[in-house]
Amino acid sequence: MKKREAPSSRRAEIQRLYQRYASEQTTMPACAFLRFLHKKQMELTANEETVETLIDRYEIEETAKESRSMTFEGFFRYMESKDCCVFNQAHASVYQDMDQPLTSYFISSSHNTYLTGDQIVGKSHLDAYVCALRKGCRCLEIDCWDGPNMEPVVYHGYTLTTKIFFKDVITTVKQHAFEVSAYPVILSLENHCSLEQQEVMAQYLISILGEKLLRTPLDHPFTGEIPSPNKKKVVVAEALSDLVIYTRSVKFISFSHSKDNQNYYENTSMAERKARKLAKTSGADFVWYNQKFLSRIYPAGLRTSSSNYNPQEFWNVGSQLVALNFQSLGLPMDLNDGRFQDNGGCGYILKPAVLMSSQTSFDPGCSQKKLKPTRMMLKVISGSNLPVSRNGKALDPFVRVEIHGIPSDSCKKSTLAIKNNSLSPHWNTEMNFTISVPELCLIRFCVRDQTSPLISEFVGQYTLPFTSLKKGYRWVPLLSRDGRSLDPASLFVFVEYS
Repeated sequence: MKKREAPSSRRAEIQRLYQRYASEQTTMPACAFLRFLHKKQMELTANEETVETLIDRYEIEETAKESRSMTFEGFFRYMESKDCCVFNQAHASVYQDMDQPLTSYFISSSHNTYLTGDQIVGKSHLDAYVCALRKGCRCLEIDCWDGPNMEPVVYHGYTLTTKIFFKDVITTVKQHAFEVSAYPVILSLENHCSLEQQEVMAQYLISILGEKLLRTPLDHPFTGEIPSPNKKKVVVAEALSDLVIYTRSVKFISFSHSKDNQNYYENTSMAERKARKLAKTSGADFVWYNQKFLSRIYPAGLRTSSSNYNPQEFWNVGSQLVALNFQSLGLPMDLNDGRFQDNGGCGYILKPAVLMSSQTSFDPGCSQKKLKPTRMMLKVISGSNLPVSRNGKALDPFVRVEIHGIPSDSCKKSTLAIKNNSLSPHWNTEMNFTISVPELCLIRFCVRDQTSPLISEFVGQYTLPFTSLKKGYRWVPLLSRDGRSLDPASLFVFVEYS
């Protein structure tokens, strides 16, 4: 990781912390550093061995190393390192139980994956599949239509979007399916082909994917349940009946109908409007349904510009396959990227216990009086090296902290804008939040430029699950609108919650 330079203001803040714990000594002894880790960073499992490791990692002055102490430069290096990132680094690897049935996970899902633009005249491109897979997407959509010379094509039917060959899509999937994640890819085939071309599709799936394609039911410990992500194969959904093993698509009629008639290997797909209505009127039933079956939610047909809905409203009821237009930037994709950076970015996140309990019913739209709320104090201290505006002027930056969770938890709070300071704005603003279901929440830090009294422009953001949020003094990396790192731009914050 390259060295991140912080402006003098942040150095001064860190210097004050250092001096408080070094207590007039020229270097900070190991016992004082351990006290800092326990009291301020809330690293309660830290011990002498932890301190030794951190001194070895960040201290470069030999005399300090020998005396098992830390100079300010070593402490500063630690405070600007991954060890002090707001995102828990233990969650940058797969750490969750991956042996539960697929219904127990949120699964990173894409809608109209082939499109790079809008749904009327946009381009279809193989690169769109590569980009989605490299983001950890595990459910890809392929709209299949009869093509010339018995070659099925993929495009948005009855529009002017360009066409690509089905066989090229499957070849691309084979090449990139398991580059960033070892866990199953679900192919959601929207099939508009004649019987003859469906047979061609089946042959391509078998010949191109080979052993990677799931073709027979798996042996697994949950009899009568869909398998776990650890059965690492490509799964085909919604088409070509002989190849559909676990994700056979059926029409959703009602929750009671599903209870009596739906098989565990069948899933439903519904547009956002219908899903939203069900979530509002029958939230607890929707949660129960998603404990038993896979549901896929997709954007409304009227979203011809490939815009997205807010995925949080459907994660709140436990829907696994909340499908978004990955090519469209903005808040919904920021939330999706934030949710799925957890668990090593593998595209599968274990749903929280509140959505999986068979003992209690949970309705995200109702008051959660039975649950003891979490109280969080978040202090936005300062920013550093923020990008200048497009016209080269320094920003008037402010920070908006957003909580995305069940409706009663969702809120946003902002600092004031600091005039003309991109390099080292200092806010020192305390914000207090009460959160009843933290395990469903995402925290989004958004830096904006106050261009006029009523108008502000996006500068950078960072989103992470509440469950991956580290306590103590932390820096927040900032990402551009398209998800690229804006390093060395970052925020400096202090986090406490109980």
